[in-house]
Amino acid sequence: MSQRLFVLDTNVLMHDPTALFRFQEHDLFLPMMVLEELDNNKKGRSEVARNARQTSRFLDDLISDATQEQIEDGITLNSVLNSDENNISSGKLFFQTRSYTATLPDYLPGSLPDNNILGTTLALHEKFEHHDITLVTKDINLRIKAAALGIKVEDYHNDRVLEDVDLLYTGTIKLNDDFWEQHAREMDSWLEEGRTFYKLHGPEVKNWHPNAFISSQDEEQPFEALVRTIDGDTAVIETTKDFQNSSHTVWGINARNQEQSYALNLLMDPEIDFVSLIGMAGTGKTLLTLAAGLEQTLEQKLYSEIIMTRVTIPVGEDIGFLPGTEEEKMTPWMGALMDNLEVLNKTDDASDSSFSSEWGQAVTNDLISNRIKIRSINFMRGRTFLNRYIIIDEAQNLTSHQLKTLITRSGPGTKIVCLGNIAQIDTPYLTETTSGLTYVIDRFKQWEHSGHITLIRGERSRLADFASEVL
Repeated sequence: MSQRLFVLDTNVLMHDPTALFRFQEHDLFLPMMVLEELDNNKKGRSEVARNARQTSRFLDDLISDATQEQIEDGITLNSVLNSDENNISSGKLFFQTRSYTATLPDYLPGSLPDNNILGTTLALHEKFEHHDITLVTKDINLRIKAAALGIKVEDYHNDRVLEDVDLLYTGTIKLNDDFWEQHAREMDSWLEEGRTFYKLHGPEVKNWHPNAFISSQDEEQPFEALVRTIDGDTAVIETTKDFQNSSHTVWGINARNQEQSYALNLLMDPEIDFVSLIGMAGTGKTLLTLAAGLEQTLEQKLYSEIIMTRVTIPVGEDIGFLPGTEEEKMTPWMGALMDNLEVLNKTDDASDSSFSSEWGQAVTNDLISNRIKIRSINFMRGRTFLNRYIIIDEAQNLTSHQLKTLITRSGPGTKIVCLGNIAQIDTPYLTETTSGLTYVIDRFKQWEHSGHITLIRGERSRLADFASEVL
């Protein structure tokens, strides 16, 4: 089998600077046009600019002590990422050190950056005749042009969290009909602070995750519980609180389905520091999260304030810069917050007319100004939040690095809730399998202080439900 040589496009490095060290024993080649594009994109405070600068730093470290001859022969990439012995980089990095004879068809002008990279890749077959050459790019159009020219081309897959989004952890487990026959033989149970706990032993337990919800499929004798601890084939589970029952109200609202009840169990648990909720529009992600935040901030005094933030990516064409303070600039992006606060501030005896009155608006504004803060993600770096209830909305549009930056801002007593719909990603180069939201759901599922629920049923209206199905 011939050795592989991967030609990296600029967008791969601007998406993941560590891509230089993720091809294990295979060799890499950087066209000079890639270095030019990195230089053109290094200015600014955007994620792309930071990644371009980081890539340049990596490259500078690699060639700092190298001679011209060593650069011509290829620089060895010795690196281990994340202490993973299976991710050892031992190939060589080659730079374009001379111009190559243009081999592109006349209808593709070589002056364009993408076509320049295509021409270089074609010409490499003469220099690296014993290598299997592959162009790696996240640009779909470039992949199409490369395939049309007969160039072997691939997307950059190393940033994928999962091979298929259908494998994403849902936070729920349906018990088989014979589950209790296999696991209830040595079961212990006890009461603690009004809650019922069970200790189970059996083969299925080792496949569970902390704070997952298990439920039986028996409609006559329904059973729902939360997995508290797992030790080998032994687990301690706790019966869940039914938030669909009117006696368990959170800031005046109840869950409308099983998944919403599970979500409130996680949101109202002070022992769970990180919660992720995903689901299509109208499943109640923001409403449930805000209700739990208000209950624990204003009534239970567990948190000093609620901080809400989200990515500022418009659905249509950008309307340009917005005037005012940070909160005033963020106001147009917080329509979901305002809509849900109006629902949560509605009193039982308030009619629709009084609901939209000046009094109702004054209450909403008072809550926002005193206990709910709107913050931009752009200004989170370097901050530490103590005893806060932080809501990260539209988290599907964040990269894994951006979410890591946000989550690591949390101090003692802080709870973070990530909301999103991975089917509605608006960021270039992010997909359902590479989104930062997918990344944190998969990485946090083993931690005993985190929980996740996938909300399935929309609860807005019959019109919204029908539109979601047929449009």
